[in-house]
Amino acid sequence: MNDIDAWVWWLVGAAALGIGLVVTAMPELGMLAAAGVAAAIAAALGGDLVVQVLVFVAVSVALVAVVRPIASRHRSQRPQHVSGIEALKGRQAVVLERVDASGGRIKLAGEVWSARALDTDRTYEVGQEVDVVDIEGATAIVM
Repeated sequence: MNDIDAWVWWLVGAAALGIGLVVTAMPELGMLAAAGVAAAIAAALGGDLVVQVLVFVAVSVALVAVVRPIASRHRSQRPQHVSGIEALKGRQAVVLERVDASGGRIKLAGEVWSARALDTDRTYEVGQEVDVVDIEGATAIVM
């Protein structure tokens, strides 16, 4: 074991952390793997064990402190481009067949949809414009 240089051990550790990253999808392991590579570079440049460990700790803390909040912020943001059902909510449609609490038909985004009124006491007549407030299955809820 003494024949193997310290930088090789750091690279082996970094590779193990990289494998852990792939298996668990925990980005923190990737940051620790990058810190292991930095410690390997410090070892290859002749730094003693204390310098190597300090480099590993410093790079680990820096990456976790900087990258993790950025990643969390990006993960919590909603996509700016909505598609599918979410893109239909809030759009206007035209009534094709009378719409009330029990049903009806509307033309929404160029397609004919089943629809029902959000307010059970409300009725929408043919040709009237309505707003889509929700989609439940294949039925648009309008008001």
